[in-house]
Amino acid sequence: MKTHRFRRGAAITAATALAFGIGLPAQADNGTNTSALRDAVTAENIFSHLQALQDVADANGGNRAAGTPGYEASAQYIEAQLVAAGYTPVRQTFSYERFVLNSADFEQVAPTPTVYAAAEDFLGMDYSGSGDVTAPVTAVDINLAGDRASTSGCEAADFAGFPTGNIALIQRGTCDFALKVSNAAAAGAVGVVLFNQGNGGTPDRLDLFGGTLGTPQAIPAVTTSFDLGAELAGTVGLEVRIAVDAEIVQTETFNILADTAGRADRTVVVGAHLDSVSEGPGINDNGSGSAAILETALQIAASGDEPRNRVRFAFWGGEEDGLLGSEYYVSQLTKKDIKQHALNLNFDMVGSPNAVRFVYDGDGDAFGLTGPNGSANVEHVFEDYFASQGLATEPTAFDGRSDYFAFINNGIPAGGLFTGAEEIKTEEQAAIYGGTAGEAYDPCYHQACDTVDNVDPVVLEQMADAIAHTTLTFAETTSAINGTAKGNGKGTDNSKMLFKGHQAIR
Repeated sequence: MKTHRFRRGAAITAATALAFGIGLPAQADNGTNTSALRDAVTAENIFSHLQALQDVADANGGNRAAGTPGYEASAQYIEAQLVAAGYTPVRQTFSYERFVLNSADFEQVAPTPTVYAAAEDFLGMDYSGSGDVTAPVTAVDINLAGDRASTSGCEAADFAGFPTGNIALIQRGTCDFALKVSNAAAAGAVGVVLFNQGNGGTPDRLDLFGGTLGTPQAIPAVTTSFDLGAELAGTVGLEVRIAVDAEIVQTETFNILADTAGRADRTVVVGAHLDSVSEGPGINDNGSGSAAILETALQIAASGDEPRNRVRFAFWGGEEDGLLGSEYYVSQLTKKDIKQHALNLNFDMVGSPNAVRFVYDGDGDAFGLTGPNGSANVEHVFEDYFASQGLATEPTAFDGRSDYFAFINNGIPAGGLFTGAEEIKTEEQAAIYGGTAGEAYDPCYHQACDTVDNVDPVVLEQMADAIAHTTLTFAETTSAINGTAKGNGKGTDNSKMLFKGHQAIR
């Protein structure tokens, strides 16, 4: 992903208010002030929900992954809170095949025996085939010089003369990972080492990276950094061992949906994924988003005011396995249902310890990935709110890595907030937002250390206020939001969207 470009939200002007149908910075477009809701939605209350989710993980093997007892217990907590507040939560069940990586090993057998460390030197790929293979290594159409442009492994012709029974060393670039690995298998490779491309000089193209093959593959595959890949490519007489123990588990899980009163033909879906990865409790990713929208729902109910437009609070399941819960939800909507969905607000990681206040780039002016009609409106409501509070923001791309993807791919406007995951904070960002340059926004991303101690309470309070403000803004709006939303993927031209878990990231 690209380094996010900084842009301050401008203060609201009369022209802005007219154009987007909103009033003063902390008010909804019909003049309803959001300050009471923002005051009621506190980090202290949200942390009580986060502690409950932490307790659930502690009692269930350290995680809250979809299809596990930890997820069920997380759901029961959410449902109990909603019921006590007067909601009638509904479970929307679905099933899928989940990839489970039991173990992965990678070592150099010759010429210099070296055992590589999992999560430091290499990662097993999602949907890798199982197997334990030791063989010589053959590089496939790699480019270590200049701009390091690479189509390595993307065409069958790249494997011309490939020795059957060898392990393929393939460089990231151009095509999906699955195509590279399937081409390798078809050419007789018994395993794949896929190393980062090394282009652009940015950590995401140099460092160790995770990858998914989307569907089960026939041979074991691991990823590694550009530097290690280049080192292996230059090693004469190289022989390595790859061992992957993985399985596909049929998994049944569910979303939780809870509605307010209000116009069903202007439904505002406020969503966050409830599941964690299997490696940890997932308190920032994404207990933070789930707890923030839960507290918003509770305080809206406590206010006694019924929103003009129906708000549907959605706690998605199966996100970490490929955005599956939100994808299933949208797949069940008819064309009429889609037209009655005004927008989706998505909150995935809103308490990162080394945070930046990211707002999804609905108008596409920063990254060129434009959301459906109305998404720019959502972005500007967030930007204008933060500006009214004297807080800087910057855009983040609609790159398809979270649960808004199915909505924007079916013409439903979307927007949301994000405080950063595994990418590295820049010097410029540290000067604006504080924190530490050269470190990840969330150093515990997808790890066991993603606990309650991994959430910044100050950032969480700021983001929760913005969540409350924007939820109420659109719950009370009398203006058209989505205009010409259409189903069947016609709402956006981002045909090469990338998203985690369900599709290979190039």
